[in-house]
Amino acid sequence: MAEIELKSLAHSYSSTPTGPADYAIRQLDHVWERGGAYALLGPSGCGKSTMLNIISGLVEPSEGEVLFDGRRVNELSPRERNIAQVFQFPVVYDSMTVYDNLAFPLKNNKVAASKIKARVHEIAEVLEIEDKLYRKAKNLTADEKQKVSMGRGLVREDVSAILFDEPLTVIDPQLKWRLRRKLKQIHEQFDITMVYVTHDQLEASTFADKIAVMYDGQIVQFGTPTELFEQPNHTFVGFFIGSPGMNLIEVSRCEQGGRFGDTVIPLEPWQIEVLQRLKTNNVKIGIRPEFVELSAQPADDTYASEVLDVEDLGTYKIVTVQLGSAQIKVRQNEEFEVRVGGTTHVAFPRQWLKLYVDEFLVQEHG
Repeated sequence: MAEIELKSLAHSYSSTPTGPADYAIRQLDHVWERGGAYALLGPSGCGKSTMLNIISGLVEPSEGEVLFDGRRVNELSPRERNIAQVFQFPVVYDSMTVYDNLAFPLKNNKVAASKIKARVHEIAEVLEIEDKLYRKAKNLTADEKQKVSMGRGLVREDVSAILFDEPLTVIDPQLKWRLRRKLKQIHEQFDITMVYVTHDQLEASTFADKIAVMYDGQIVQFGTPTELFEQPNHTFVGFFIGSPGMNLIEVSRCEQGGRFGDTVIPLEPWQIEVLQRLKTNNVKIGIRPEFVELSAQPADDTYASEVLDVEDLGTYKIVTVQLGSAQIKVRQNEEFEVRVGGTTHVAFPRQWLKLYVDEFLVQEHG
């Protein structure tokens, strides 16, 4: 396993890029520490697969360096980098047995037959496919084939890292949770550097210790699932993480904080001070639906709002209210009673109210 460092990395599929829009990955620096379980999360087209292919050696970056344990590997092939990659669709040899598929990478590396047998059985047991070892791969289901494909990556003990590119796409939804947990157990058992690409926040949170969120060719935040939820560093992270995502309201500066229409949202003194120093007009206030409070009675810190919609999702409700020109989503417990068309009173607890300038979170240290 290796520490993987991306240094001043950028990539364009255009031979003559003229601006940021021509780059699939904009210049970034990032480190995947040795032995970590990581997810690379983001929407389609944000640069996730490009980054994975650059790490593996399938794509050479336009700019910057890829370092394995401090050694530049830009010019090395995937084989020379000792990278195992599991793709969206299973890569197996249908004419071979499951055993021979799993043994293939070891035979190529001229591993002793006794060691191959022991290692293949160990990985097959972990993936729960021991009873299928001597079946032809063509007779397997899609999820069984993907297990074999994963096993081909796991069977080598000398790999620098295993890269997973949306590996559960073809898996039956009922089996996805089990396989995610199985991958997590495998990581804990073998302590291999793993990077898991997905657009599904649940997959990312289930598998990874830390998640890198990609947006528009950049990693906009790298943190634990809790950090991404409670302290989103970018408006995209706030919007993309959570169901529903963070409420984001465009505001203008005012003496008390932020204003939209006739509604004034008071901010902390340090936030007001930051706003007064900056020239940009791209200012937003964000708060998660889980942290907005509703009450039947008005108070000094509440805002009268019209109830537009109530979605009863069984264990909780999502209430949509109209506050001035903004629609606010609020998560409430299932016992909460409110009537569509009625009036409720909204409060924004200060500790959960976030200020974003030019889409990035403003921290107290400035």
